Amino acid sequence: MNKARRYTRASLVFALMILAFGVILTLNVNIGSKYVTASPLDIFKILLKGHPDGGGYEGAAPEVIKTANSIWKVRLPRILAAAVLGGALSLSGYLLQTFFRNPIAGPYVLGISSGAKLLVGVMLIFVFKRATGMPFWIMMAAAFAGSMLVTGVVLLFAGKMRSMASLLVTGIMIGSICTAITDFLITFGNESDIANLHTWSMGSFSAISWQNLGACAAVIFVAALCAFLLCKPISAYQLGEEYARSMGVNVKLFRVALIGLSSVLSACVTALSGPISFVGVAVPHITKLLFGTSKPILIIPGCFLLGGVFCMLCDLIARTLFSPTELAISTVTAVFGAPVVIALMLSRQKEKTHE
Repeated sequence: MNKARRYTRASLVFALMILAFGVILTLNVNIGSKYVTASPLDIFKILLKGHPDGGGYEGAAPEVIKTANSIWKVRLPRILAAAVLGGALSLSGYLLQTFFRNPIAGPYVLGISSGAKLLVGVMLIFVFKRATGMPFWIMMAAAFAGSMLVTGVVLLFAGKMRSMASLLVTGIMIGSICTAITDFLITFGNESDIANLHTWSMGSFSAISWQNLGACAAVIFVAALCAFLLCKPISAYQLGEEYARSMGVNVKLFRVALIGLSSVLSACVTALSGPISFVGVAVPHITKLLFGTSKPILIIPGCFLLGGVFCMLCDLIARTLFSPTELAISTVTAVFGAPVVIALMLSRQKEKTHE
């Protein structure tokens, strides 16, 4: 009976997530600097016809072509980027929480995103100082290297600090150091580099092209699939390292896989949209509450889907709340994500008090 209830609950949660995804997708397509009066059926037809530059709109009314251009060239890349990158960031946070056995571990909280920002800033200001632009694959490689560098430092401290609060403070300090170094390096850049780095570091889905999104999505989906294939080892690892070893899990290799996949996912997000705060901490926790379980086979896909919905909603708010002025995406995600971190800290403190 309990198994049937869990199955029903999981099915209901997934159905609600998919429904929310569809509703927010429709709102994002329709709402912008100008309102597009397109019904879900119209949007579906436009998506089936494909990009206006590829044909398929012969004889169509000018308004339809204008709507198709707005959807395919401006809004759809941004919407899909929010969905894919939000899912990647949430999954990255979940893998880090599994690795550290800590509910507040996440790319932004632990300073990993700041490390990625530091290396991207170095490449932008010094290596490509006189170039017309930095290739996206180099930006992603720099973000990955920065993520791994900070992750290594956090690992060194995590082995000596068992307290959740200590790990949080360590991550914040490392992030602050990386930010301070980045700010110092900015003084050596020219005005255009400083402006580009500042805009990128605020976090936004606005300057994403189909080409960059496609390359990033390919890496993200492969990493997400690899994470899903680790469901059984993660389940065993959640019960302790000794239990995982008894079940045949190579713990050292497994931990390398966790940290590697998490760094790849967070690097893709940081390279494409800049650092985004608190998504990696808040969404995994909310997902566990919704499903009422911590089973990876449910949490991994659920976390990815809910992360996409969460970032799509935050991006919609960022674009429309003070339109035509646009908020940085991290400003909105922090408003919703920071209270979750505070609630986690308070709940853990209560648990320790009762013990």
